[in-house]
Amino acid sequence: MPQSLSQVLLHVVFSTKNREKTICKQLRSDLYAYMAGICRARGSEAYRVGGTDNHIHIACALPRTVTMAKLVEEIKKPSSIWMKQQDLGTPKFAWQAGYGIFSLGQSQLPALLQYIDNQEDHHRTRSFKEEFLELLEK
Repeated sequence: MPQSLSQVLLHVVFSTKNREKTICKQLRSDLYAYMAGICRARGSEAYRVGGTDNHIHIACALPRTVTMAKLVEEIKKPSSIWMKQQDLGTPKFAWQAGYGIFSLGQSQLPALLQYIDNQEDHHRTRSFKEEFLELLEK
């Protein structure tokens, strides 16, 4: 068989620098759409992008020809620049240096999409730090 196939689903999580609340509500949907567009331009199907005022969750597929680190770099760098250029953005906007990436199976994707969609409600009772530590435990 001459072609290579890959189906690796990822849950990517990263926060703003120092977990500062710098993603205002008015910019979130545009930021999420921008980040999904970056994923698709890199050959990654972006199933969902969401989060809160200080962090992002991305459900996406890992392209066959791109490493996880490169994909995250290619999402974070231009989206940081984009945030700095927005009227409601902040010139000091930055993402944290690190990130978390978790693999999942196809049967887990619907639950992850729902989880990302419910971030606002979820974070009324739990901080990002608590959430991230729970993801690491799983």
